[in-house]
Amino acid sequence: MTVTLLGSLDVVTFGCRLNAHESDQAKARAAADGLSDAIIFNTCAVTGEAVRQARQAIRKARRERPGARLVVTGCAAQIDPAAFAAMPEVDLVLGNANKSAPGAYSPAAFEARVTVGDIMAPQLIAPSLATPHEPGQRARAYVEVQNGCDHRCTFCVIPFGRGNSRSVQAGEVVRRVGALVEQGFNEVVLTGVDMTAWGQDFPERPTLGELVARILKDVPALPRLRLSSIDAAEIDPALLRCLAEEPRLMPYLHLSLQAGDDMILKRMKRRHTRSDALRLIDSVRTVRPDTAFGADLIAGFPTETGEMFDNTLALVAEAGLAYAHVFPFSPRPGTPAARMPQLDRGIIKARAMRLRDASSAALMRHLDRQVGRTVEAIVERAGRARAADFTELAFDGAGAAGEIVRLTLSGHDGKRALGRLAA
Repeated sequence: MTVTLLGSLDVVTFGCRLNAHESDQAKARAAADGLSDAIIFNTCAVTGEAVRQARQAIRKARRERPGARLVVTGCAAQIDPAAFAAMPEVDLVLGNANKSAPGAYSPAAFEARVTVGDIMAPQLIAPSLATPHEPGQRARAYVEVQNGCDHRCTFCVIPFGRGNSRSVQAGEVVRRVGALVEQGFNEVVLTGVDMTAWGQDFPERPTLGELVARILKDVPALPRLRLSSIDAAEIDPALLRCLAEEPRLMPYLHLSLQAGDDMILKRMKRRHTRSDALRLIDSVRTVRPDTAFGADLIAGFPTETGEMFDNTLALVAEAGLAYAHVFPFSPRPGTPAARMPQLDRGIIKARAMRLRDASSAALMRHLDRQVGRTVEAIVERAGRARAADFTELAFDGAGAAGEIVRLTLSGHDGKRALGRLAA
């Protein structure tokens, strides 16, 4: 959970990087609509725990700021608006397609109290509003290139919160990236729900790699371009070529792996096998050996046996991951996985702990390899930065957020590399 402050207008964000980007948009729209003394909760629905945390935060906010208007939006609000509308603390519920629309935070909207449209209806992605963040306040800027998902993984409710896949036109993406570079941002992150689906809803069916190539060609002043999470099922040839040939494309990929056992992947209705994922990772390392990989992994999916779990556990080391984001399985109402035979919560918790231990060991191995290197990194805040491969760095010395510095790495503390400004 992150909190973004703008005077008396606060935004509390749960979930993914796309949500964080959309929180900026919602905040800008609310300010343009004249809303003040309010808190916007941009919710996540990936797990039941995320929904519980949102409800808890709403109740706490009402106790602490009894006079503020509380607005709930995001995926959880889109999927179950009635549940949030029933909360006496809530003044307004907005669907995902409505939260950045003109007038979304007007007096008339508060009178209506609930505005949630049909997320499956065809819709364009609205142009981004100018946000209140300037270089020096944030390390990087985000550009939404895609939203929604056409796939129906058995554990996932996100398509019902985001709708079907739709893409932003390449020219508009290039315009947004160029404008951010002109503002002084050194790093731009492309974000979406199913990034590798970009362009597949256009007649020409362009690929994500073709979009990346165009951005790098048409915005030559952009120092660093980064991708958010992508599907482990595919990397198109143009994207592989960009990784091989363009140093401005950062060598870090966060993969939506979810599991390392073929039967569980099949029951999840994923589009890749274990060998597909390993082959993809190997193909990237062949052309860009310095690439680091992160992954999402689910522990305790229904019907998962000890042997099946061991296959996922072994994948962390076999794939050479640097990071893993571990989710204990949480059944989401209305999904096929919620109707499958469930594992005991104690087993799920224990397996999640073992996966997190494996992730910690993987990070240690990754950090060991950083010692002695001199790297270019982008400052995130005082004394903290990120290398091109997304390694977190702690350093002594000055640097404004978003500034690119050279650091010599002398060690690590198990969580981040330690360094100093290079001469």
